[in-house]
Amino acid sequence: MSPDTAVNVNGRIGNAETAVVPVFDHGFLYGEGVYETLRTYNRRPFLLDRHFDRLRASAAAIGLEVPLTDEQLAERIDKTAAAAVIDGERYIRLLVTRGVGGLSYDPRECGEPTVVIIVKAHADTPPEVQARGVAIVVSSVMRNHPSAVDPRIKSNNLLNNALAMQEALRRGAEEALMRNHRGELSECSQSNFFLVREGEALTPPLESGLLEGVTRNFLFEVAGDVGVRARYAVLRDADLAAADEMFITSTTREVLPVTSIDGRPVGTGAPGPVTRALADGFRARAQALSRG
Repeated sequence: MSPDTAVNVNGRIGNAETAVVPVFDHGFLYGEGVYETLRTYNRRPFLLDRHFDRLRASAAAIGLEVPLTDEQLAERIDKTAAAAVIDGERYIRLLVTRGVGGLSYDPRECGEPTVVIIVKAHADTPPEVQARGVAIVVSSVMRNHPSAVDPRIKSNNLLNNALAMQEALRRGAEEALMRNHRGELSECSQSNFFLVREGEALTPPLESGLLEGVTRNFLFEVAGDVGVRARYAVLRDADLAAADEMFITSTTREVLPVTSIDGRPVGTGAPGPVTRALADGFRARAQALSRG
């Protein structure tokens, strides 16, 4: 048994070994579902309302009704977290699927949506990784076309992302940067992407086909705190060579420096001053908000 991991399936709390979802759940059969990944600071789920808003927007985009109110979801998260034997901060994954139905794409064959909450220990980025940065590659896997599976939907169907990440791992990298159908840079397989040029932090706009990251949006607030100008910009491969710094953002990675791309150093090959200022500012603001 794994007492440090708790899993809540439709209100029933178990552990990683006992939690099950029926094989006829359309989340398993067809990837029909949406999810959010959260973490805690000071044991409080961070930016919970923003994650709920995005969950509901993703669900609405696939015609899925979230069967619980925000208050009910928060209560289930709290109860699941209490069942996990964890000393430090928590990682939380919230999933909502179409539910159990027949071998058909017809959503009318499904009953109630399935709600799953997974809570386990959060693993911080090791200090040595934060200090040296990570290597990424530009993937040959194109990000989903918005007219196919819109990247703005945080869907359980993650094959596009998984294939890109698997390519990065084969190439010895820790993340995959993806292009859209126009050849513009969009986002990474598990994170949003920024580059720094002449002191400005630039990130692709939503129109470049990417998920509207909760952490990405929060970073714009942090940038104001630390005096860094951040803005949206259409980015292409040529912009990578002109970058002074790069970093990625996500719920679990916060602000993580990128010091190598496609085997070439970024800038000096070490985390730069803008990235460090944003990373420090992010942690300070997150800690302050979670204590408030």
